[in-house]
Parts: sequence; C-alpha cells; structure tokens
Amino acid sequence: MLTFLLTYLAVLNLTAFAVFAADKRAAAAGRRRTPEATLLGLAALGGGLGAVAAQRLLRHKTRKQPFASELGLILMGQGFLLAVFGVLAFRHGLVIP
Repeated sequence: MLTFLLTYLAVLNLTAFAVFAADKRAAAAGRRRTPEATLLGLAALGGGLGAVAAQRLLRHKTRKQPFASELGLILMGQGFLLAVFGVLAFRHGLVIP
C-alpha cells in the first residue's frame, strides 16, 4: 500500500510540474492556457509539491491572486494531513521512533 501511495504521489507531482511548465510555455507563446482549476486540481489531488516547485522554479503564477494563495492553502492542508497521518502511524506502532 505504501509503495502504491508513493508511486501515485511521485507521478502526480511530476505531472503537476509538467503541466505548469506547459502552461508557462503556452503563456509565453500566446497560445491557449491550462485552466487554473486544472492546475489547482492537480495540486489538490496530491501534486502540491510539484506545483509549488514549478511555480517557484519557473516563476509562473507567483503573483497571480487568488491562485497563489489557494495553492499555498492546498500545500498547507497537505502538510497538515501528512502530520496527522504521521502521528497516527506513530501511535499505532507503524513508525519506529
């Protein structure tokens, strides 16, 4: 189960990064853009780190509001969930201190 989850997250984060990069290229070329809902959806489904990495490294949508704030909230929510699952795993002996 853990292998599946890690694979899912790796693929989703790479996909989010790639979609952000493609949107950046489309913006520079004046072509049709990826909807913000799609970009935020990829982040919300687990691709938050890939989305933020692309945002920072590519300097894409860093000042666009409310997009940047929403992406930050998604990442904070994912961090919170990770912390909760970590505490639960620790309490149930699934993680060795």
